[in-house]
Amino acid sequence: MQMIIIILLRAIEIYSYVLLAYVVLTWIPSLYDTALGKLIISLVRPVITPFRKLNLQFFGLDWTVFVIWIILNVISRVLVRLLFFL
Repeated sequence: MQMIIIILLRAIEIYSYVLLAYVVLTWIPSLYDTALGKLIISLVRPVITPFRKLNLQFFGLDWTVFVIWIILNVISRVLVRLLFFL
């Protein structure tokens, strides 16, 4: 059980970096057409799409990725506490 939690924590950490790369892609649109850009988009879009329906755009910024980061942070904190309980 502990190994599964550690793997999930590592996956959340890696996905957080993928989200950061996606944010960088939005600032430099020419990177969308690269192979790495297409890979990042294919990994992030399935998660972002349901949150886009919440219309999280305020002050000219899209806060969708930030909300996903918060949710991932909460999940990882729960997993860490579960890890120390076991």
